[in-house]
Amino acid sequence: MLKNKSYIGISFIILIFGIYAIPKIVERIKNDKTVQGERLDRIKPKTADEGKLIKIGAVPNFELVNQDNKKITNETYKGKVYVLEFFFSTCPTICPKMNESMLILENKFFGNPNFGIVSITINPEHDSPEVLKQHAKDLGVKSSNWNFLTGDKDYIFKLANKGFNLYAGQNNKVAGGFEHSGLFALIDKNGNIRCRNDEYGNPILYYDGLDKKGVRNIQQDINILLAE
Repeated sequence: MLKNKSYIGISFIILIFGIYAIPKIVERIKNDKTVQGERLDRIKPKTADEGKLIKIGAVPNFELVNQDNKKITNETYKGKVYVLEFFFSTCPTICPKMNESMLILENKFFGNPNFGIVSITINPEHDSPEVLKQHAKDLGVKSSNWNFLTGDKDYIFKLANKGFNLYAGQNNKVAGGFEHSGLFALIDKNGNIRCRNDEYGNPILYYDGLDKKGVRNIQQDINILLAE
């Protein structure tokens, strides 16, 4: 008799639990939350901001003149995070998009003295300091840490192709007479070229300045380097 009462008591407890729990389980299934719990919900997914950026190597030494005819070197940017590109002012193809991407970065970090931009022309025979100054004005550049650089053509081509491994070449068969990549180099405060890994764990080396995702990624990684 006592044993039967125990079974009845246990059955009653199970019934009460079912009345309370089953509606909640059904609700979780409907909302696709069957594996979530209060503790699990607090776990944030790992983001690129939480990762460490890879060191590719030291930025090559360079010495050129800017739009104000002032000498600018890699040491000028020591202690600053900066983005570097190769371009030319009369480029009719990818440069306008690269300019647009750089302006996004300028606006994002405008007023931060620890951030800068370097744009090196691959057509220095046309892009004199005066031409580059007008080009910067036409773009609406506001930052004093954005330098447009020019100098000897052979020196610049060697700097692009052998120093940074960012292709640049002269080709009279293409629009504008020159061809180059749309990639941006990211350099840290200590003068190291840095980058993130791709989805397969491989260093991307440089950032795509023609792609919204590339620009978003470099913004995130600039923040990482500024915080270092």
